[in-house]
Amino acid sequence: MMMSMYSGVSGLKAQQTKLNVIGNNIANVSTTGYKYQTVSFSDLLSQTLSGATAANTATNQGGTNAKQIGLGVGVSATTTVMTTGSTQSTGNSSDVSISGDGFFIVKGGSSGEYQFTRAGNFGVDANGNLTVGGLTVCGWQDYGGAAQADGTYTYDTQKTVEPLNLFSDSYNGNKQIIAPEATTAATLSGNLPSSATASGTALNDIGTGFSFDTTDADAITTMTTYDAQGNSYDVQVNFKKCYVDTTDADNPVTSWYWEAASSDTTLTNASGYITFDSSGKIIPVTDSTADYTTSPKITIAGSDSVTPFEISLDLTGISTYTSSSSNGVSVSKIDGYESGELQDFTIGSDGVITGVYSNGQTQPLGMLALATFANAAGLEKIGNNLYVTTANSGAFTGGVPAGSKGSGSLSSGTLEMSNVDLAEQFSEMMITQRAYQANSKIISASDEMLQTLINMVK
Repeated sequence: MMMSMYSGVSGLKAQQTKLNVIGNNIANVSTTGYKYQTVSFSDLLSQTLSGATAANTATNQGGTNAKQIGLGVGVSATTTVMTTGSTQSTGNSSDVSISGDGFFIVKGGSSGEYQFTRAGNFGVDANGNLTVGGLTVCGWQDYGGAAQADGTYTYDTQKTVEPLNLFSDSYNGNKQIIAPEATTAATLSGNLPSSATASGTALNDIGTGFSFDTTDADAITTMTTYDAQGNSYDVQVNFKKCYVDTTDADNPVTSWYWEAASSDTTLTNASGYITFDSSGKIIPVTDSTADYTTSPKITIAGSDSVTPFEISLDLTGISTYTSSSSNGVSVSKIDGYESGELQDFTIGSDGVITGVYSNGQTQPLGMLALATFANAAGLEKIGNNLYVTTANSGAFTGGVPAGSKGSGSLSSGTLEMSNVDLAEQFSEMMITQRAYQANSKIISASDEMLQTLINMVK
């Protein structure tokens, strides 16, 4: 009877542990990135009353099994279930979730050099550090300082991860302001009105007696250019139909005169001619020094403190079709910009953090790193959504880019919710409650039997 009572007590303790775990799971049903736990039981050492015997063919006796009485139950394991929780859209560009395996790497806590978390509700502190829960988020910041030929950036992910700062770093300097870039090229496109009256005396002679304003020009477009210090200059490009050469009746050539002018500065090499065939298509001449070039280079004087700079114009997108429903020339592409201030940032699925600036430009600010482990369930929870490595989780061997080496990709503007299933937890809670009651009945029954035994000696 005493053994049954102790077994009942062990059952109460085990079920209480399970209820504690269930209660913690339910309490964290709304915790970002929380991973629920399960409890496993195992029986305790059994008392052997008699050992097993083998069959005896000489006496025709059969074998007997050992006689054992179990001494109760114990908790064999509490297991963290690392399945991915569902994602919730937040609309906040600094929120990130991991759609698969992996952990964000953070630094600054009291437990070891690095800690790990699934919570991606990031923020930026007054010094520009990317943070979560008061800890700095780690990744890479060195991409060589320039974009690749295709416009992308390649970070050196072989380096040791370090805290990310969106305002400045040792590789790129001040990232709160993007430096200006001088204009080097502009592309013009559109259709010149074929019905315009020719004013010149030859294909390359526009003549005199007119000024390029809204009255005399047959087409006008304006572009804003920038020098190396970000000073802006408005440049107006005017077009005037020059001459129609009908020497060859089967294939007449039409020329147009163009001229660039600016009230902000002085331009040189800022005029020329382009020619069109009988169908209205431009006749391309890529030599910038030729009489009818489609790729002229104009020079802008710049401000007093800036040396003159050259802009290459691409005029090959201009036509003079008679059937066009709309006429006019516009700037379809132009580079160069003034300096800009950091206003916002976005995070890509690969973890690259891109800054958005007041001048409409973008540049990378850093790249998030993820950590993967041989046995993620072996990580130890230390509170505040943080984990640290243990002897059974596998060591942290360095960060990996999102979407590589077994890690999941990132989803910006979302957060990973807890993976707790309330229906499952409530079911387990009811089963645990009944098991607890059953074990208490064992103790009650044993107590009543002991009371009966005691009453026999009265």
